[in-house]
Amino acid sequence: MFLFAAAVIFKLCTIQFVDGDKYRSLAEKRTIKSVTIPANRGNVYDVEGSLLATSVPKYDIRFDAMTPTSKTFEKYLKPLCDSLQEFGGKPSSYYQKQLRRARVERNRYHLIARDIGYSDYIRLRNFPMLNLGAFKGGLIVEQKTKREHPMGGMAERTIGYERIDENGNVTRPGIDGAFGVKYLRGTNGKRLKQNIGKGQWKPIADYNQVEPKDGYDVYTTINVNIQDIAHHALLKQLEYYEAEHGCVVVMEVETGEIRAISNLGRTKNGTYYEKLNYAVGESHEPGSTFKTMALMAALEDKLIDTSTVIDTGKGRKRFYGRTISDSHHGGFGKISAARSLEVSSNIGLATILDEGYSKQPEKFINHIKEWKLDKPFGISIIGEGKPMIPEPGHAKWSRNALPSMAYGYNMELTPLQTLTFYNAIANDGVMVKPRFIREVKELNKEIETFDREVINEKICSDKTLGEIRKILKNVVVRGTGKSLYNPYFSMAGKTGTAQTEYWMKDWKSSPRYVSSFAGYFPAENPKYSCIVVVHKPSTKKGYYGADVSGPVFKRIAQKIFTDTPIIDEVNTLQVADSPVEKEYEGYFKTAQDYKTIMPKVVGLPVMDAVALLENLGLEVEMDGLGQVKAQSIPQGEKIKKNQKVVLKIS
Repeated sequence: MFLFAAAVIFKLCTIQFVDGDKYRSLAEKRTIKSVTIPANRGNVYDVEGSLLATSVPKYDIRFDAMTPTSKTFEKYLKPLCDSLQEFGGKPSSYYQKQLRRARVERNRYHLIARDIGYSDYIRLRNFPMLNLGAFKGGLIVEQKTKREHPMGGMAERTIGYERIDENGNVTRPGIDGAFGVKYLRGTNGKRLKQNIGKGQWKPIADYNQVEPKDGYDVYTTINVNIQDIAHHALLKQLEYYEAEHGCVVVMEVETGEIRAISNLGRTKNGTYYEKLNYAVGESHEPGSTFKTMALMAALEDKLIDTSTVIDTGKGRKRFYGRTISDSHHGGFGKISAARSLEVSSNIGLATILDEGYSKQPEKFINHIKEWKLDKPFGISIIGEGKPMIPEPGHAKWSRNALPSMAYGYNMELTPLQTLTFYNAIANDGVMVKPRFIREVKELNKEIETFDREVINEKICSDKTLGEIRKILKNVVVRGTGKSLYNPYFSMAGKTGTAQTEYWMKDWKSSPRYVSSFAGYFPAENPKYSCIVVVHKPSTKKGYYGADVSGPVFKRIAQKIFTDTPIIDEVNTLQVADSPVEKEYEGYFKTAQDYKTIMPKVVGLPVMDAVALLENLGLEVEMDGLGQVKAQSIPQGEKIKKNQKVVLKIS
C-alpha cells in the first residue's frame, strides 16, 4: 500500500510539475477554441451610388440557462417572457415553460430567435435578464452575414458572388467575386468559445479577441436605370419567343464603361433568371454581325470601294465545292459592296473576301489581330470566353474558311468582343477596353481608381470609318433593319442571324438559330453602343435578328433617350391636351403653395418612381421590381425631407 501510494504521489507530481503545461494546453484545446468571425464584405454600388450588393448582418439569440443565479432567474423570468410574447407572438406562459425546462435540463444553448436583423437584435438584448449580458443574464449572440442584392435578379450574375466549393477552391464569378480577395472581403476577426457539451460552443465574452475589419466598397459602371430598361426589354422578348437564353450589354461609347448587362436563361418551367454570364463568357459564331469587320478590312486594304459591283447571282453560289446561299429568295443580283452589307448578302461578303484574300489570307487575319479580337481582352470579371479565329495551319482552316468567316461562321467571338468593335466604330475608331469598375473606396477615401484603357488607337482610316458608319445607318434606314427605322430617333447597327448546332442530325427537322443585333445610338453623335443576342428563339414565331433582337435594341435606345418607348407611333410632339394642361396647372399651383407635396406614383415603373421621390428628399422603401401598386403617403399630402415612403410593387 505504501509503494502504491508513493507511485500515485510520484505521478501526481509528474503531471503537475513536469507535464503540467502539456495537459493544461490539451484541456484548453478541448474546452476552449478560437473561432473566426467573418468580416463584412464591402458594398457594391452603381455608377450613381445606388446599392447593388451588400452584406446584411443576421443574428441568432440563445440563452445559457445555467448562468443566471436562481434569484436572478426567478426575478426576471416573467418580465422576459412577457417581452418575448410581444416579440414572438406566443403566450408568455409558453416561453416560461420553455425556459424552465431548459434550466432543469441544464441547457446552456437554448435557442430564442434565429436569423433576425440588427434592429430586432438590439431589441432582444435589451429584454429583462438578457440585458444583464453573457455572465449574469446568460445572453449568447451569434452573428453571421448574408449577401443580398437590393436590385433583385437584375445583373445578379455580373455583380456575382464569392463561393468556396467542396474542394476548397474559391470560385469568383462576377464583380463581387473578382474583387473579393483584394477589396471586398475585408479581414476576419477572432473570438473565444467554450465547449459546453453535446458539441455546442458558447462565446466566452461579449467582446472579440480581434475585431473584424470590413471590406472596401466597389463602385461599378452599371447604371441601375439603364440596367432596369435593358433587363426588362430582354426578358419581354425572351418570353415572347420562348428562347433558350439571351444577353444584352449597353456600353458608353467614349469611356467603354458598361452601363447595363443582363444575362437570362430559361428554367425547366419556362421562367428566366441570371443563369450564366453569357455576354462575357460564351463564345459562339457571331453570324452576320461579323460582316462589318470583313467589309472594313477590304475597304481599308483598298481591294474594293463602296461602289464596287458584286454579282450575287440568284442567291446561290459555289465556293470550292460548297454552296453558299442568301436568305432573300431569288437573290440580289448585281449590287454594290455597300449594298451587300445593307442587305446582309452572304454571297456578297464571301465573294469580296475570297477574291481579295484567298492568295494571302494572313493579310485578313492580321486585321483581326490588330483589332485584338483573337484573344480575350483581360477584363476584370473572371470567366471571359476565348475567341477562336482560324488561320492557315489551324485544324479548322481550309479553302472554305475565308468565305465562311466573311459572314461569321467557322470562328467564335463573345458578345462583349463583338460589341467592343462596334463601339470603336462609334468612337471615331478608338477601341477602348470594356470596363465594369470605376473606383474602390473606404468610406469617402479613394483606395484605387480605374481609368479608360485604349486597346487600339485607330482601327481604320477616317475614310473607311465614315463609309462604314454610313452603311450601318442605312442598314436601319433601308436594309435588313428597316423595320426598326424611326424618323424621330436615329440608330445604326447590323443584324445577325446564324444557324447553331447545324452539325447535329436533327437540325433540318428542328432548326436552331442565334439572333443578334449590334450597333450604337444616336447614329450621328453616338452616346451608347449595344448588343443583343438571343439563342434558339422559337422558329414558329421568328428567328431573324431584325425581328428577335432588333426590337430589344430599339426599345433600350428609345427608353434611354425618351420618356416613352412608343414615340414612333406619334406624328408630332406639339399636341395640346386641354385636360392634361388643366391638371398640370392645378398640380403646379399646389406645389407652389406647399413647396413639396406627395405626387401620385401608382402605375409608374418602380425605377421612375424612386428617382422622382428621392429628388423630393424622401427615403424610399420598396419590396420588389415592377410597377408601383400602392404608396404609403397619399397623393397631395405635404411631405418633409427624409420622410420615409413605402412603395408596394406589383
